[in-house]
Amino acid sequence: MLKVAIIGAGAISTSHIEGYLQFTDRCKIVAISDLYPDKAQARIDKYGLDAIAVSDYKDLLQEDIDLVSICTPPYVHAEIAVDFLNAGCHVVIEKPMASSLKECDEINEAAQKNGKLVSVIAQNRFRNPLMKLKAVIDSGLAGKIVHSQVDSLWWRGHCYYDLWWRGTWEKEGGGPTLNHAVHHIDALLWMRGRPSGVQAIMSNVAHDNAEIEDLSIAILRYSDGTLGQVTSSVVHHGEEQQLIFQGLNARISAPWKVVASTSQPNGFPEKDTELEQKIQQYYEELSDIPYEGHTGQIDNILTALETNTSPLISGISGRDTLELIMGIYKSASTGQYVELPLQPDDPFYTREGVLEHAIHFFEKKGHIENFVDLEITTGSSLDSREG
Repeated sequence: MLKVAIIGAGAISTSHIEGYLQFTDRCKIVAISDLYPDKAQARIDKYGLDAIAVSDYKDLLQEDIDLVSICTPPYVHAEIAVDFLNAGCHVVIEKPMASSLKECDEINEAAQKNGKLVSVIAQNRFRNPLMKLKAVIDSGLAGKIVHSQVDSLWWRGHCYYDLWWRGTWEKEGGGPTLNHAVHHIDALLWMRGRPSGVQAIMSNVAHDNAEIEDLSIAILRYSDGTLGQVTSSVVHHGEEQQLIFQGLNARISAPWKVVASTSQPNGFPEKDTELEQKIQQYYEELSDIPYEGHTGQIDNILTALETNTSPLISGISGRDTLELIMGIYKSASTGQYVELPLQPDDPFYTREGVLEHAIHFFEKKGHIENFVDLEITTGSSLDSREG
């Protein structure tokens, strides 16, 4: 029975708590830490947990804890993760992994030194539409992928950035490119691999209480000459998210859709019904995964610990995702085409470099300590049966 601690009792912590509670025969939540101990206690009371509430996570470093979920603002992810890894705990980190590549490297080095697991939350991989889309891409039925399109479209009101740690490069680390599109960028890298370079532009069009962007558009180039594009936004009504892959043979996507064309003698397209049916049959015969979202990823992490195997999403993949995001920020801030990977001497490798070189759109003039505990949105399931 693995003993689990939750560090940070904000809105996203409920997804972790509810995930662990699906596996009470495999793990037990024994502690919740938050700067505001009443918030930690409220989570304990809400879920009827036999756990302690503490205000300082360091009080738990000497406790008998096997696994921690870090659900704090990004700027303290690295410090907390390294402390628990050095204390002999495995670590799950809510997205993004950290606020700089240097911090990601420090986390991964601590994990390797102590022989402990690190996994970074990317719950969209644990959704049936994405698992099946990945399998279709890997099957080769759609042909070589020549264009990838990621639309990570969200909507957040002006007051969203009033929360004390949001809306600043120092504490939040960035806007929707880092904190919302991270899930879809992770999925893109999982399916297509790392691009060789990026050209990007970003702006803040609706949130003048934040330093960071609320909209960015990036063009990706791969080493084989193929292209991709990523739109990251918190100004899109409807919060529609999708990943589209154009193969030489067919178009496939999440939410699921398949379209295939073949050429007429004059080069114009006609529908390739046979291939569409073949791909559709392949997709429909793929098995559903038993758990989705955070619960699916927590199941994967628990299984990795129980079987001494690697989780689907590691600290390395978490770092790769942040590297592409930092490439987008560098390009958008400098106007330059940015080649990947970024090197340790790059200004956008460290938090200090990002603070110095990233565009500050507005200055945050005030803040609030906490929001009322209301429902939040954590992204579309990417299921074609929705809406």
